[in-house]
Amino acid sequence: MIKTSFLHIGVTCENPLKFEYFYTKYFGFKRVKTIIATNGKEIVFINDENNTCLEIFEAEENSPVEKPVLDGPHYSGWKHIAFLVDSIDDKLKEIGTDTTITLGPKTLNKKGWRAVWIKDPEGNIIELTEGYTE
Repeated sequence: MIKTSFLHIGVTCENPLKFEYFYTKYFGFKRVKTIIATNGKEIVFINDENNTCLEIFEAEENSPVEKPVLDGPHYSGWKHIAFLVDSIDDKLKEIGTDTTITLGPKTLNKKGWRAVWIKDPEGNIIELTEGYTE
């Protein structure tokens, strides 16, 4: 197999600045670069401390489908993005009214694995999980 490595997730946003602010404020992402696309629009790259990169594009048209609910879409496609946190309760307090819980919190096993699903400013689903181990 030819070696591959993860590079980034591209996200199209109705409000790119609000999206960027949310991920920098609550998940430790930082702007690392911007480029101007051939259409003249800015593309923003933000990374976290693990070098996970989100590439942010401004939407050019309205979505043909409704925003996802619960733990993400149940049709073919990306379901959600997940972050491991020390405490779901503390993270929810930190984010406060800047999000909406779509599902949970749920206890997933007797060893302390819990999860909750929330919305980012664009309506994308984020899973916050605590106590997960391999």
